[in-house]
Amino acid sequence: MRHHAITRSLAALGLVAMMAAGAAHAGRSCEPSKPTVDSVRRSLNLAQHTAKALNDSGAHGAQVALLGRQGQDLRKYGLQYSHMGWAYKSATGDWRVVHKLNECGTAQSRIYRQGLGEFFLDDLWRYQAVVMVPTPEVQQKLLLSLSANAQATKLHHSAYSMVSYPWSQRYQQSNQWAMETLASAMEPQKINNRQQAQAWLQYQGYQPSDLRLGTFTRLGGRVTSANIAFDDHPPEKRFAGHIETVTVDSVLRFLQTAQLAAAPIVVQ
Repeated sequence: MRHHAITRSLAALGLVAMMAAGAAHAGRSCEPSKPTVDSVRRSLNLAQHTAKALNDSGAHGAQVALLGRQGQDLRKYGLQYSHMGWAYKSATGDWRVVHKLNECGTAQSRIYRQGLGEFFLDDLWRYQAVVMVPTPEVQQKLLLSLSANAQATKLHHSAYSMVSYPWSQRYQQSNQWAMETLASAMEPQKINNRQQAQAWLQYQGYQPSDLRLGTFTRLGGRVTSANIAFDDHPPEKRFAGHIETVTVDSVLRFLQTAQLAAAPIVVQ
């Protein structure tokens, strides 16, 4: 693919900012790297296939969907997807993705609103995505929440840990924000803080993933990475190597089991 063709495709898919080695990432390493022509081509192809899957999904056309990507190889933990966001169809008919990203080299994060091309142009480990379409009722509630900046950032907590404990408010990782935002959207009159959102998720039966990290892995991660912390986990679980956190795979299982969404669609 020639460079001018890449530029046209980037514009068509809503890619506007983070083409160079970015300052914010989630579900991938933060090692500096520049995109190659091949990586951009493959990312754009995945974005185009995802747009088609989103447009084809749902009996009456989906308005909101969970969108997951593979930024890291997590197979040793029994996981496929590293990072998720909420995709929604804007008033102009374009798909946008609202998701949380960690500022590389720090323990801070921000909420981003991006096009599909930008979402996938992030040094993916594998060019495969997952789409899950919520029920019409869930879509309607999420669409109201995601469309407004104030609602989308309502429960955002900037202190970030990649393995934050799901039932603590000390840190908040990307997938955790997405789930707490779902809870807030479902009960906007009752859920005004993270503790209430987590209580709703527990009541609904959400079960986080257990990563089973050994002592040396935990110590190494804490010493070398600003965005990894374990001090929010219960000591009895942490010392036994049971590190529970919100993963895309656990969210996919939950949404389907709770009958809040249809079966996942794999996109390549």
